[in-house]
Amino acid sequence: MSESTLLPAKISHVLPDSIAEELGFTVGDAIVAINNSPMRDLIDYQFLCADEFLQIDVLDEKGKKHRVEIEKDFDQDLGLEFETALFDGLIQCNNACPFCFIDQQPSGKRKSLYLKDDDYRLSFLYGSYLTLTNLTDKEWKRIEQMRLSPLYVSVHATDPKLRIKLLKNPRAGLILEQLKWFAQKDLQIHAQIVVCPGLNDGQHLEKTILDLVSFYKEDWPTVASIAVVPVGLTKFRPTEDILIPVTREKAKEVIAQVKTLQKTFQQKYQTNIVWLADEWFLIARESLPLDYEDYPQIGNGVGSISQFINQFKAVAKKRLPKSISPERKLSWIVGNAVEFAFSSLVKQLNQVEGLTVKLMPLKSEYWGQDITVTGLLTGHDLLKGLTDEDLGSGIILPAVMLKDGESKFLDDMTLEQISQKLVIPIYPVNGVDELIDICLS
Repeated sequence: MSESTLLPAKISHVLPDSIAEELGFTVGDAIVAINNSPMRDLIDYQFLCADEFLQIDVLDEKGKKHRVEIEKDFDQDLGLEFETALFDGLIQCNNACPFCFIDQQPSGKRKSLYLKDDDYRLSFLYGSYLTLTNLTDKEWKRIEQMRLSPLYVSVHATDPKLRIKLLKNPRAGLILEQLKWFAQKDLQIHAQIVVCPGLNDGQHLEKTILDLVSFYKEDWPTVASIAVVPVGLTKFRPTEDILIPVTREKAKEVIAQVKTLQKTFQQKYQTNIVWLADEWFLIARESLPLDYEDYPQIGNGVGSISQFINQFKAVAKKRLPKSISPERKLSWIVGNAVEFAFSSLVKQLNQVEGLTVKLMPLKSEYWGQDITVTGLLTGHDLLKGLTDEDLGSGIILPAVMLKDGESKFLDDMTLEQISQKLVIPIYPVNGVDELIDICLS
């Protein structure tokens, strides 16, 4: 998209007591340019807004264009949020990975579920993963000039032929050259390896990890961390793929393999560098590690459950009373993968006299998964698993199951529909404090 066809940045929220509110910005207004420079994305907006003097061209809801002049402190935020972080459109993926979750969904759902992004801007802003196969020379140059680091990169394999096979893209074989580019430019990445049994496991996995760790320099590591994630498969995946699910035995094998490498890296670098996603331990029915250092890839499911458990213990110690009145009985819905990990938390909640919390671990028949993480449970799964159950006076629902900012599940059923069908209130919760609030309120 050329600069002349860039879309205005439409405002979705104006923060209270902000510069933008004071100047009269409203939801629905759109920014066309700042200091005569159009914006491709939120990165451009943040860069341009760092100046002390701003001339902002605004298009209001009626289509009238006007200019606002602002004098502010350097780097002072205007207090605006936008409908999207990308004003020139999403860079979509041109790979054909057989394990891509987007291609493992049923048809006929909301369009956003089928968008396959491979956008370096979303990687920089929000930690989403890209493969580096879609970048043009112009985008590589922008990454260097604007120091867009760290980026989060799906590597999967460093052997060129194997990576081409996995991504089904001839450009995928350039990964080691691309990592050398990051090293030369003093830019960082966090790497991800999705392990597909029989394809990139075993010796291939070890080679990939060792190749990536060769870019780890103690003063400024190019590869700052590596996350090893098990492939997730659904019943909707293409029938011609060659993927097989991760078994308990395979999970134990990968855990042992990675732990051996971690010991070596700890001795040499005083850090693990490579981390196992929580799912490996849940599938293997093994205890989760206690220490994840600085949780380098918590957004990739590395340490998120341990962090939640640690936060729960700390908050519960301060906030849980000896008793509550009137009595309260609730059901806490989770994916059956975390039942083993969360059983001690439920036991602690039920030590409060008058409070009964029943953990309801569900598998996903919708996706066809016997072992299911909480975020993949759908409205269909809730109805299948909870109908005719004694659910008490309400359901505690982890908000990770819902679309951000909405009450919609991955199968497009809504929270309201499920609540009506089960004839019970449902309380979405984000984090430990909200969980305890619902239990005690």
